Amino acid sequence: MAYTYTPRGVCSRGITFDLEDGTVKNVLEDGTVKNVRFEGGCSGNTQGVARLVEGMPAEEAIRRLAGIRCGFKPTSCPDQLAQALRRALDTPPDSRGDTGADAETMAPNS
Repeated sequence: MAYTYTPRGVCSRGITFDLEDGTVKNVLEDGTVKNVRFEGGCSGNTQGVARLVEGMPAEEAIRRLAGIRCGFKPTSCPDQLAQALRRALDTPPDSRGDTGADAETMAPNS
């Protein structure tokens, strides 16, 4: 299932990813299903993070990325990805067809 997440407190403007059986399949921006890419943020860093977590179990990606900070900010693009993955995993499957979480922050793509 594909999810869209709006990060907070970072330069990146959105994260879209697919989860299948708890494994990250694609990490994309704006729902594009071609090359892994981020819009906004530090292009090289966000592309690197996206490629590194592709195919990784979501729990492992969360473990590795959660808590990373960007400079003096309390969060980072990798930390925001960890938060998005956590929210997707914590969303009951029967409610994913609705909003996946709060509609402003995260929603599964239909």
